Amino acid sequence: MFQIIAVIQCLSLSFFLSFLVSISVPAIRAALLIQRWYRQYVARLEMRRRCTWNIFQSIEYAGEQDQIKLYSFFGFLMDHFTPASSERNLISHIFRENEICRDSEWERYFCYKSIEVPDGYTGPHLTFPMTFCGVSKLVEAFKHKQQLHARYVLQLLGETWRCLRILKNINHVSTCHTKEITICGDLHGHLEDLLMIFYKNGLPSSEKPYVFNGDFVDRGKNSLEILLILFGFLLVYPNDVHLNRGNHEDHIVNLRYGFTKEVLGKYRLHGKKILKLLQKIFSWLPLATVIDHKVLIVHGGISDRTDLDTLARVDRHRYVSALRPPKPTHHAVNGSKTQTMNNDNQESCGPVEGRRRVCSLTYQSSAPAQRHNLPRRSLHNLPTSSQLNWSVEEELKRRRRLAGFDQSYGELQKSDSDSDPEPGETVETDEHEWKQIVDMLWSDPMPQNGCIPNEVRGGGCYWGPDVTEEVLGRHNLQLLIRSHECKQDGYEFCHNRRVLTIFSASNYYEVGSNRGAYIRMGPDLVPHFIQYQASQTSRELTLRQSVGWTERSALRALREQLFVHKSDLISAFQEFDPNNTGLISLRHWASATETVLKLGLPWRVLRPQLVSSTQYGMINYQQWIKELSITEPKLEISDTSILETMYKNHSNLETIFRIIDTDHSGLISFEEFRQTWKLLCSHLKTEISDEAIADLAQSIDFNKDGSIDINEFMEAFRLVDLSAHA
Repeated sequence: MFQIIAVIQCLSLSFFLSFLVSISVPAIRAALLIQRWYRQYVARLEMRRRCTWNIFQSIEYAGEQDQIKLYSFFGFLMDHFTPASSERNLISHIFRENEICRDSEWERYFCYKSIEVPDGYTGPHLTFPMTFCGVSKLVEAFKHKQQLHARYVLQLLGETWRCLRILKNINHVSTCHTKEITICGDLHGHLEDLLMIFYKNGLPSSEKPYVFNGDFVDRGKNSLEILLILFGFLLVYPNDVHLNRGNHEDHIVNLRYGFTKEVLGKYRLHGKKILKLLQKIFSWLPLATVIDHKVLIVHGGISDRTDLDTLARVDRHRYVSALRPPKPTHHAVNGSKTQTMNNDNQESCGPVEGRRRVCSLTYQSSAPAQRHNLPRRSLHNLPTSSQLNWSVEEELKRRRRLAGFDQSYGELQKSDSDSDPEPGETVETDEHEWKQIVDMLWSDPMPQNGCIPNEVRGGGCYWGPDVTEEVLGRHNLQLLIRSHECKQDGYEFCHNRRVLTIFSASNYYEVGSNRGAYIRMGPDLVPHFIQYQASQTSRELTLRQSVGWTERSALRALREQLFVHKSDLISAFQEFDPNNTGLISLRHWASATETVLKLGLPWRVLRPQLVSSTQYGMINYQQWIKELSITEPKLEISDTSILETMYKNHSNLETIFRIIDTDHSGLISFEEFRQTWKLLCSHLKTEISDEAIADLAQSIDFNKDGSIDINEFMEAFRLVDLSAHA
């Protein structure tokens, strides 16, 4: 009986299992199909996200390289044109490191006491010495979009300058079991990111120390508010708040990337003084921070020549702009007193006896200056002026004639200020330490071993894992934390987890493009990451929506780049179309486009997003140019080539405008407008007639007062993507 029951149970179990198998096989197959589809879907999204990222980053780095090329050209003019030349006079003030020579004169120049706060002022009031309560109120005021009065701004900046001057080049910080150190990367004017960090992590205090790793300013719209908050906490907790200098803490870089414009827009009356004082403050910011003698924090990175002992000894405040080395110091061999020669100081503070040897490391050789004809070059690759031969005189004369300035060129001077030293005198250049500072501010890691010039950004270097091991080993360090590069997740390890990039500005390129992050590190020196999205909009987006949003923005920026280079593109396409059929292959289209733009993008992968139709694998390039969906302003201008030159060099032109506008009024005269264009043409080695420039000036002088509003001019010629509106 029991055997019969057992047989029945076995048969029932077998039947039940067979039934389950018959049901589960289709379900498993369906699950596998869904899984495969989802993986392919995610892979396609990831590919789109990476292409989008490459577009944004390539355009960003190309802009930085253009900035360095333009500044290198200015340095060339300063070093080789006669002191009385018009071009030199136009730009000399940006190279003037100290318009006021002694600290006591700085104190008088930036005195805030004569500035009255009106009774109707509703913003925050500051008292000094600063207190935690005072800075907390400042944070709340900025959160509610209130503006700090110029009197308090100057007073706060003055106190910050005095505080920074007593700090060392490299801050040393110690951890303990009771508190962790918070490390933040680039903020770039994103006040909402700083407020998010404070919300999640708490305000700086003696129990909650912070390290902010540079690039506080530019790109975003609240750079000044971020600086004032950080400087306020620095004054309250000088031993617990540490600020490293970034490559954007540089008044030359600020001319291009928005901080100068932001300050002048918010403080029209006292903006010039605020910018001048910030220029001084930026030069006094420390270069690095070391935690427990084991973790090095710098903004950009290192190189094979990095020596922390050397960096600890340099006079960092001499490097007002890291894009140009300071004037060399001379030592007489006969034992006479060492004297630092600064030609710009001589211009502003009276003559100084002595000689100066020209030592500009930012001069570019006279190769064709259009970007598509120029190889990507690094600041460190440029020849020093000691390597230049006086045979460049003819080239300089040609440039001066091309620039159309009225004053006679004369001879390229070998006067006391620009000549070689006398026999018995030695020249001490600061090239070695300057290059180390540039490396710390501008460099990026690479996966390959070695150390090569950073030809993408144009400054600093690319360094590999072997350099990381050597430098960290030589200084008995275990980890390098740097910033400088936007990362999609806000952080990224490389070099066998010995280099860590941290980036704190979320939505850097576009809403949803990246998360921000910061690090918390305790005595075990293990980094813990906290990620966030400061924008409510980006937090509500799905992955597909986020990728789509940023992709459209990136393609819009790329189409603008293609549009402004349309003449060069057509010429490049015609080389592959000898019979003038108007058609080229996809391969030739991709090759020609990369040759012109030099962005290093996967053009064949991007083709479906950029080219709407093909004919049997061929592209009608004339039609494609017309379909870029970019519109430009309708002006009655006889020479349209000037428009394309302007679009192609929009940022360079605005930078020169800002330089020439010495009173920061936002207005320039017709003559200054002409000089701006002539300076740009000299830089680009191209010719535009005075008639074409005058024609353009008159077409945009809407109120016919003989002056041009810089902001209105740049906005009037901003390209509009019609596809975005559609």
